[in-house]
Amino acid sequence: MRRLGLSPAGILALALLGVPRVVAHDLGPVGGVPNALLVFVPIAVWLGVVVWRQAPRPFLTLLVIGVTYGVFVGLAHQLLWPWAFDSPPRLGGNLAGTLSSTAESTVLRLFAFGSSVLTGLGVGALVGLVGWGALRLRGSRPRAAG
Repeated sequence: MRRLGLSPAGILALALLGVPRVVAHDLGPVGGVPNALLVFVPIAVWLGVVVWRQAPRPFLTLLVIGVTYGVFVGLAHQLLWPWAFDSPPRLGGNLAGTLSSTAESTVLRLFAFGSSVLTGLGVGALVGLVGWGALRLRGSRPRAAG
């Protein structure tokens, strides 16, 4: 983890900053300023910490934070699944009614989890590019790993 510039605990703590937004989203409608704060403050903190610490590989560091965040989002969605929907989601179109309810639920949950991880990967990659660029523009070279 040294090449990331943060400890494993630091990675986990930064990734966990995004979980309150998932809980708020799954358990009730949150909009406006509170939602914007829950979305953007964690990402700004990720970026600020990585730039402040001059992580040796800012893109990779933020990508790992993003993927870890995605895993936590996926887990939170799974835990909150029973309360997130008025009625359980169902497959539609050509797939409607072709699977047992257990198989259908499993498919939907797997895709929801995968979607969460991919979202975390995408967020981490975008913020990683910003972090990499910020360190370059700032004129500071990332600290050497070690």
